[in-house]
Amino acid sequence: MKKDYPVPAGYLERVTEIKKSRFIARVAPVNSRDEVHQWLAQAQADHNDARHICWAYQIGRPGSAAEAAMNDDGEPSGTAGKPILSVIQHKDMGDVLVLVIRYFGGIKLGAGGLVRAYAGAAESVLSAVERVVHQPSQLALAVIGFADEQPLRHWCERHNATITEINYGQQVAVSVDVPEPATENFAGFCNARGLNYHFDT
Repeated sequence: MKKDYPVPAGYLERVTEIKKSRFIARVAPVNSRDEVHQWLAQAQADHNDARHICWAYQIGRPGSAAEAAMNDDGEPSGTAGKPILSVIQHKDMGDVLVLVIRYFGGIKLGAGGLVRAYAGAAESVLSAVERVVHQPSQLALAVIGFADEQPLRHWCERHNATITEINYGQQVAVSVDVPEPATENFAGFCNARGLNYHFDT
């Protein structure tokens, strides 16, 4: 089932500088804590000399059902992870990780300054990243004849459906990702051509 809430379209990085401290903000789409740890390990490998690598993520539908976490990585409690997470929640985005890598410039920013700096770094990258919204869909499995393949491909083009897998044997077995609003139409298409199909639940 695809998601019907905004998620980042891909990875993006933005750099801001405040009182000689450099803040490198990264945003990435994530679906699990394992993916969060992979991105964190990558940031640590890329910037092993950075003073702090602070982060926050939100997985799932934005709101009360989302899984969220944050980390200040040695910054004063509540001055880094929390403002990053607040910006994520304000953007109403799910399946998103924001990492902010800080190189200390020698001038202390104070608690208020840190909150503004980390929030600003998160804002800069989240405002720039493209968002995509996946509509809910269902996977349909169908057995078709060779003559049905081209009409099925035309149907998919018209209804924003995607053929995810196709296997050729004596007949053709196809998997089709069908947007939920088009499921009845897909059933009608199959019934009209006498095709065996079912939705994978």
